[in-house]
Amino acid sequence: MRVLEQDFFSRSVHEVARDLIGCELQFEDAGGVIVETESYERDDPACHAYVGLTPRTSTLFGPPGHAYVYLSYGIHSLLNAVAEPEGRAAAVLIRALEPHYGIERMSRRRGRTGARELCSGPGKLTEALGIDLRMNGASLAAPPFALLPRSGGWAEAEVVAGPRIGISRATERPWRFCAAGSPFLSRPLAAA
Repeated sequence: MRVLEQDFFSRSVHEVARDLIGCELQFEDAGGVIVETESYERDDPACHAYVGLTPRTSTLFGPPGHAYVYLSYGIHSLLNAVAEPEGRAAAVLIRALEPHYGIERMSRRRGRTGARELCSGPGKLTEALGIDLRMNGASLAAPPFALLPRSGGWAEAEVVAGPRIGISRATERPWRFCAAGSPFLSRPLAAA
């Protein structure tokens, strides 16, 4: 199984965010295709690294291709992929997946049925896959993660961009990337 290696992530966070659309994310016994991401860079007021290096943000400053997992609103663990060369502090938030396997396990974890309800948001996604804060700093190229390149019908996926959502600062930046026409997005895409 060919996984995305560190060099895939060691470039512009915006390119990585766009290029992750259509890739397959696996975690232990479940997974699916990434259909929505958002990019965050160090000089971005909405990025955790904007405040500088702290114990919470140290993973963002680390090597690319690792998971940055943080707790949002004290409730949801959110999964990000660290991007750009080490020390640059940028990450891609994985916002939504189209579930492909382990759907029964994801349904049990979420207490929901119907594939659309499982991973259509960053908190839903981590709950469905079973990702928590213990995965902060883990390599996305090694078990329990596997991040696979686009394949099959996803090889030429159309990617559209628009303003980010769920944040209160720098909301106008068109750094939300989505698989065009996907019913598995967290929210429909607004025009940039």
